[in-house]
Amino acid sequence: MARLRYAKSPEQVARAAEQNPEFLESTVSSLRAVYETDPRLVAAVLPKPLEPTERPEVQVTFSKVAMHISPELTVEIGSGVFGVRARYEDTEGTYILTMPMTAEQAVLAGRDTYGEPKKVGEIDLAVEGDRVEARITRMGITYLEGRGRLGEDRGGREYTEYAWCFKALPSCEKGRDFDGDPLLVRLVWQQRHREVRPVEGELVLRDSPFDPVADLPVRRLVGMEYDVGTTLSHGEVIRSVPGSWLLPFLHQRYDDPTHPGVEIAI
Repeated sequence: MARLRYAKSPEQVARAAEQNPEFLESTVSSLRAVYETDPRLVAAVLPKPLEPTERPEVQVTFSKVAMHISPELTVEIGSGVFGVRARYEDTEGTYILTMPMTAEQAVLAGRDTYGEPKKVGEIDLAVEGDRVEARITRMGITYLEGRGRLGEDRGGREYTEYAWCFKALPSCEKGRDFDGDPLLVRLVWQQRHREVRPVEGELVLRDSPFDPVADLPVRRLVGMEYDVGTTLSHGEVIRSVPGSWLLPFLHQRYDDPTHPGVEIAI
């Protein structure tokens, strides 16, 4: 009898859906930073129907993630999040501008399932004594760094946070932008932290033509924390949107080093 791994039986499809790592609980350690930037810059990066929140804040997260595929199998990756605070109707969350991952599998699954703007990159997060350091590197450029001194453990906490992204299929046909209307997706992250420590330190943004995070400069560092715990995540399609709303921003999920940028008066 021959084995063919390019196809699955209905039973195998059902088992794979139950074990999809995108929906499984993960053990995560993270350095999280929040900073204020210019409100006009935040408004300029948001596709409709997302709107700016009262605070023009940017969220940056460096993480080590252990995905528990089965009792016998754990897959470890590095993960990053860079996005601005945004609101849709009554829900606030982070509109993700870029989401680097160390593993190709995580990039493909996140893009296909949720429309997350993931790219393959290098993520380092290390704790030595009372010091924590983290960095994200792509295309040979270390464009994000966080570092500082750890404070005392504040104990555990539980909360739910939200993030926004757009699931879209660019068209393969000339003269069309998309193969259907893009979908606004709300990500739901259920956080359970057993350790939370404040961090006194700094966040560094460096210019990169591939990941232009430096276009949203740090006006004021609101705070930094280091936490360890578990995350359970899923996503929800909220609505469809006209392709014209997303088209001016679609390039940001791909490397576009020739784009000179648009002028924003600040």
